[in-house]
Amino acid sequence: MIHYKIGSTNPAGHYFDITLTIPNPDPDGQVLRLPAWIPGSYMIRDFARNIVEIEASCNNTRVSLMQLDKSSWSLENCEGSVTINYRVYAWDLSVRTAHLDTTHGFFNGSSVFLEVVGQSDKPCNLEIIRPNVAPNEQWKVATTLVRSEGDEFGFGSFQAENYQELIDHPVEMGDFTQFGFMACGVRHDVILTGQFNCDEVRLSADLIKICEQHINMFGKPAPMSRYMFLVMVVGDGYGGLEHRSSTSLLCSRNNLPQPGQSELTDEYRSFLGLCSHEYFHSWNVKRIKPLVFDSPDLSQEVYTPLLWAFEGITSYYDDLALLRCGCITRQDYLELLGQTITRVERGFGKTRQSAAESSFNAWSKFYKQDENAANSIVSYYAKGTLIALCIDLKIRSMTENQQSLDDVMRTLWNQYLQTEKGVNENDIQQTICRTVDADITDFLNQLIYQHTDLPLNELLAYISINLQYRESAGQQDKGGKANSDLPACILGAIVKESDAGLQVISVKESSAAQQAGLSAGDTIIAINHLKANMKMYQDWLKLSQPGSRHQLVAFRRDELMNFEVKLQQPEKDTAVLTITDEKSVSLVQWAS
Repeated sequence: MIHYKIGSTNPAGHYFDITLTIPNPDPDGQVLRLPAWIPGSYMIRDFARNIVEIEASCNNTRVSLMQLDKSSWSLENCEGSVTINYRVYAWDLSVRTAHLDTTHGFFNGSSVFLEVVGQSDKPCNLEIIRPNVAPNEQWKVATTLVRSEGDEFGFGSFQAENYQELIDHPVEMGDFTQFGFMACGVRHDVILTGQFNCDEVRLSADLIKICEQHINMFGKPAPMSRYMFLVMVVGDGYGGLEHRSSTSLLCSRNNLPQPGQSELTDEYRSFLGLCSHEYFHSWNVKRIKPLVFDSPDLSQEVYTPLLWAFEGITSYYDDLALLRCGCITRQDYLELLGQTITRVERGFGKTRQSAAESSFNAWSKFYKQDENAANSIVSYYAKGTLIALCIDLKIRSMTENQQSLDDVMRTLWNQYLQTEKGVNENDIQQTICRTVDADITDFLNQLIYQHTDLPLNELLAYISINLQYRESAGQQDKGGKANSDLPACILGAIVKESDAGLQVISVKESSAAQQAGLSAGDTIIAINHLKANMKMYQDWLKLSQPGSRHQLVAFRRDELMNFEVKLQQPEKDTAVLTITDEKSVSLVQWAS
């Protein structure tokens, strides 16, 4: 058994101290390696750069470690058990890596535990030691790793069947708030860390509905015997990462339901959607997955054109589940769907990148977006959501609502239970075709591999939903709602207010801003000889006429520049959805 021990003698310095003991190192030279990325987040992050000290010993004698590359080391040949002591700097408050201070500690195993190459299939033991914090601090430990020693939520020892399991159970430690509930016979815990107020009863009640909705859709039993929502609550933050029996979440204090608050705020609705999304991943990604993710090489990129399905289908069901279980209304859902359609429609990248291309290039494009991203890429999350909607409605229309995307997902789930293998590029399409008992490959290829618009209007009409587009009311307008306060003109740039004026964040291709020569990074200081600020900018666009010309003054770096802008007519790129027949049988069956 490979043995790991983690603690901290200096939490104020943000250092985790790790000891790795290898009973039988490879006599031909043992290699140690830290992953370069974490499953679920498709970007090379080079976690080994946070190792600040490392040394090895055998029989109480120091042995050499030769670094092979940025994330791996070779151990000098020796006889007997080897111990590696190393220190990891942990100061990234995110769901992907590790964070430690005197208030709490959090880590994903992929960012702190060295892999013993060639012995990754061996069982692992993990001992979690209380960090060196004040004795009166009531620190606890939360993880879904199987406990082998110690009291529940106490420090102690844990076991994993192999290295892959070891790094797929994040750990939270500190004086956190814990409460739990049962869903379909499975224990679920919510761990909240940080400064916050929360209506725990309301949150539990809503999470029960969501979890049972997903479990019942795929069919009992659930794929896990226990589940944890590990939530770091901060002033401003949002995100999540899935694991086999837990999720690590980051949210704002405003995302939690407040005591005494009965209405459904946009922020709380968003948080429920995030919880739903990561929970659905327990099936779709953590079990049903691309074949190349069965045993991924965590030292380099692992490419797949299928992220549109694994993130897009999950994104489709996250909010749909809220509707089906009664957490949100139909109008809430249509607003959220309208926002997703708007995100895809407004981006010029939809004409240059397919959902499959977006998936394949996630490593270099989606996770490394720059100021030109909207002009060059499409989100496999957002477009994948709309592709899943199209597939679902296509199946329903072809089978008179006897089959749906739900059946496709259940089929894929049952196949996984039989084989425990991932799917290849054609498996999902073939499953869809078998579900409708027809070859609709051309239809699917159009959705997935082409740059053409999706057939949303005709498919939504099947469930009595009407899709229309209006002009945007400004860059804060996410879509999904009717709006009469519309500007007369657009500049075609995203700007934010700064002390110096209006900083240009991005410029849309072929827009008035681009044609005038404005670029991302410019700071507009004057419009028509008047000092620029956000209110003046918004009023200017409302009161001007399309085709009118205006003088802008801006700084590019430290150079003062003048621009003549010819304003354009606003595009109808903002989606609004309405129900044409509330009693439609197809609508009722889809929404329930």
